[in-house]
Amino acid sequence: MLNLDLQYFAADEKTEKATPKKRQDSRKKGQVPKSQDVNTGFLLLMVFGLLFLMGGSLKETLTGIFQHSFQEYITWEVTENQVYTVFVETLLEVSKVVVPLMGIAIIAGLTSNFLQVGVMFTGEPLKMDLKKLDPIQGAKKIFSARALVELVKSLLKISLIGTITFSIIWLNKDHMLMVSQTSVEGALAFFGRTAVIMGLASALALLLLSVLDYSYQRFDHEKNIRMSKQDVKDEHKNMEGDPQIKSKIKEKQRQMSASRMMSEVPNADVVITNPTHYAIAVKYDEDKSDAPYVVAKGVDFLALKIKETAKMHDVITVENRPLARALYQHSEIDQSIDEQFYKAVAEILAYVYQLQKKA
Repeated sequence: MLNLDLQYFAADEKTEKATPKKRQDSRKKGQVPKSQDVNTGFLLLMVFGLLFLMGGSLKETLTGIFQHSFQEYITWEVTENQVYTVFVETLLEVSKVVVPLMGIAIIAGLTSNFLQVGVMFTGEPLKMDLKKLDPIQGAKKIFSARALVELVKSLLKISLIGTITFSIIWLNKDHMLMVSQTSVEGALAFFGRTAVIMGLASALALLLLSVLDYSYQRFDHEKNIRMSKQDVKDEHKNMEGDPQIKSKIKEKQRQMSASRMMSEVPNADVVITNPTHYAIAVKYDEDKSDAPYVVAKGVDFLALKIKETAKMHDVITVENRPLARALYQHSEIDQSIDEQFYKAVAEILAYVYQLQKKA
């Protein structure tokens, strides 16, 4: 009994790598290795990179909005048309700042996801699953090894990014203290440049961490989709078909074919027999075929049924051992007989037609 239990646990242990079908099924469910840090780091890098390249023009656009508002709009009368004009012009100017940032953010999000999981469309993660509301399962996730890894990763990110931003501020502390002595434009330029440098440095740090996180996510994903030996066997059975079910299907198909074949025996012109083991029902219909063709054939029990059916419907039976055996081996149902049997079958059919004429 102990040996059986050990064998059962050994068979149920997840020791096998996932098969291609298992991977495909997991992908359809949205279960793929993916790191959110890759998305965040790539997004920050692209956005702050855009600010680094276009920061000057974006600043000019924003300051232009304020200048225009306080120098021109403030002198306008408050009327419906004037308010509409102010709204449209301001919206167009703001869109010059917002649209590039939103566009680069969308491109960054799509690119980072594509690099990790490729093209994938699935609605499985959006389906309602009551198991997700199970408090016991939720508690297990909170105190799981994965939760511990996420905690360590979060603390590492906070520490690393905090250190980077503090270091940049510390290096620029002297300049920062002198900002009060500069113009507004100079102060804005300094703080904008410092913010962009901190953003780019933080993004690079996150991307560095994301490489480690993505490696862990792949490892964890591979571990979660592992299969037991029994799972592999069951999957193989499902793909190839259960042998017992396949044999039953084939048996059912044979029965249906035999039943359909037996229904054609009463229409045959003659049944050629062995006489015990073989029986071949032959018919000649010049409208259907230029040569005689086989409507039913069988050996042993099926041959006996063919002969019984022929007797019940007054179909003549002729014994010809070599011809019966040869026709069985070289002829198919609903197919014309081979040319080599034309003469022998024609003689039998002539004999049968003579008997029918006399009757």
